[in-house]
Amino acid sequence: MIVIPAIDIRDGAGVQPAGGLRRGGRLERVDPVELAMSWTALGFSRLHVTDLDDAAGRGNNTPVVDTLLHRVDAAIQVSGDVRTTTDVDRLLQAGADRVVVGARAIEDLQWLEDVASQGPGRVAVATLVRDRHVVTRDRGRALPRDILSIVEDLNELPVAAVIVTVAQRDRWVEGTDLFLMEDLTEASVHPVIAAGGITTMSELRDLDERDVSAAIVGWALYTGRLDPRVLADEFALR
Repeated sequence: MIVIPAIDIRDGAGVQPAGGLRRGGRLERVDPVELAMSWTALGFSRLHVTDLDDAAGRGNNTPVVDTLLHRVDAAIQVSGDVRTTTDVDRLLQAGADRVVVGARAIEDLQWLEDVASQGPGRVAVATLVRDRHVVTRDRGRALPRDILSIVEDLNELPVAAVIVTVAQRDRWVEGTDLFLMEDLTEASVHPVIAAGGITTMSELRDLDERDVSAAIVGWALYTGRLDPRVLADEFALR
């Protein structure tokens, strides 16, 4: 398993937590290219870049993302609110190693099949899961189908990976659902990537033991909860 550092882009800059370990605190602006290069200098080979403004429907940071794709020597997967074939094609042409698609991919498998077939192995599907059901971004609506049945559909398509974030049922509970991750890796023919709330080395090792392909880590890296050098030594390359 590898760890993929997360880089969030907002208002034309990278943003990361400031002021200690408390969640929900102030964010500070950073140079996203310098940040990305700091991760690659440690040995991380893949980065997860999210355009927060695009994801929130309040514009986009296309020039910043394009600069990262052109200047940083890493495999970069780009996430935001990618809902059209044009968006997927543009990001791939700009140099994204993978494009991450979300709600539309789950709700419109024909569209997903079309875009995945045009870029086999370069379109990853991101899902937010609560009680083993996928939750859409719009109003937090849970789909009636179990995530494992959706994975069975994805097995028929040439997607790059399935990215799974486990929604927390309790605001004080961190981490992912190891039992679910084990079931997912057994059910999926594609790599399974864990995201959200991962804060300890022991949890990363538990995910590794369950054949999870990668873990996207952001908050714990930027606040010092996880030591990036220790993390890189164990999980930068596989």
